[in-house]
Amino acid sequence: MSAYRPPPLLTLVHACAALFATGSLAVTFHHGLDEPRVALAFGVLVTVGELTRRNGARVREPAPLGAAAALSYALLGEAGGRATHHGPAQVVAVVLAASLLGSVPHVARGQGPTLDHLARRVLTVGFVAVCFQPPYNRGMFDDWGGPAYALLLLALLSLTALCDAVFAAALAHTRTGWPFGPVLRDELRAVYGIGSAVIATGAVMALAVAVVGLWALPVFSVPLLLAQMAFRRYAAVRATYRQTIASLARATEVAGYTPAGHARRVAVVSKAVGRDLGLTEPELAVLEYAALMHDIGQLSLVDPVPSGATAALPAAEQRRIALLGGAVVRQTGVDEAVAVVVERQADPYAEQPLAARIVRAVNAYEEKSREGGPGGPLTALEELRLATAGTYAPEVVESLARVLARSSLTLPVAG
Repeated sequence: MSAYRPPPLLTLVHACAALFATGSLAVTFHHGLDEPRVALAFGVLVTVGELTRRNGARVREPAPLGAAAALSYALLGEAGGRATHHGPAQVVAVVLAASLLGSVPHVARGQGPTLDHLARRVLTVGFVAVCFQPPYNRGMFDDWGGPAYALLLLALLSLTALCDAVFAAALAHTRTGWPFGPVLRDELRAVYGIGSAVIATGAVMALAVAVVGLWALPVFSVPLLLAQMAFRRYAAVRATYRQTIASLARATEVAGYTPAGHARRVAVVSKAVGRDLGLTEPELAVLEYAALMHDIGQLSLVDPVPSGATAALPAAEQRRIALLGGAVVRQTGVDEAVAVVVERQADPYAEQPLAARIVRAVNAYEEKSREGGPGGPLTALEELRLATAGTYAPEVVESLARVLARSSLTLPVAG
């Protein structure tokens, strides 16, 4: 069995970040710290930001306070009216050391930052520091005052955020095989959320410390901490919402209408196919919820469908069950878009929204592969391809084949 070899892009990014970090640490150790008090203050703030990080697969900026403090230090030219003289190497060294220190408790719990996150932090902070510190120390920005100087900082931070979004999308594309365009679009959309708060806070901190000194750091950290708490509450509400939908979806399993785990398996693969076809994050959420609840219409049946396999039923019966499911979903108060996908999953694919096409094809694949024994997955996929003339959307079936080949999502038979 051959050893795992990371994709070349991952190796390149990690190697560049490692070389940059190593060189910065070596230069800083050799020359010592300029303005140690300032470096310590920003290092403490980055550490606190990492200590308050929120881990999770869907979190795009897990430590916004740490990111804002790091960017602010990279753009710092004065502290309390006195010029600072630290360069890009010291910025990267302080930020890296503080980030690692703040990550120790998370690493102990097995939830530490990934190499991708650390590499992006080093490269983005290094980028903005290289763009700002050498020109500033040479006096190139001496004539930039007032609004012009503030706009300069915002422009540099905005450019840095765009570069970070490209880095994040490229790394996600390399690791998962998801299309680069939709991933980049989602990353850029995140810039308008917590990313804009990080940019604004980083610029304000740098400007405030230049005028009033280090006391500005705790003062201007409070708004971002409050925003982070608000995002956490929103994420908790979303998680509770999803758990409620998953519980509703399990009603068909508890009642014996569908096999255990069927809805979850369909949801996992449907979401993967949706990513492959370029759906946005909001569209993926609707798709996931609809896939979880796609069989809920069977609760209205007097006689259960054997094994819950609706793909083999006549088209009229499939549509009737789908309409019943849409009516049930509407009564639960779930998003109207989810109900539309559920009730249209049995329509001719030319008339279906993309999410309904995906749910129908993945549901049929799961049912056919479950019934086909060891060779069921390949046989099921071949049957779906033969039925693309009128039953299943060809682009969805081909996407499903790509997802299965890439991710080994073979939907094991529930035992």
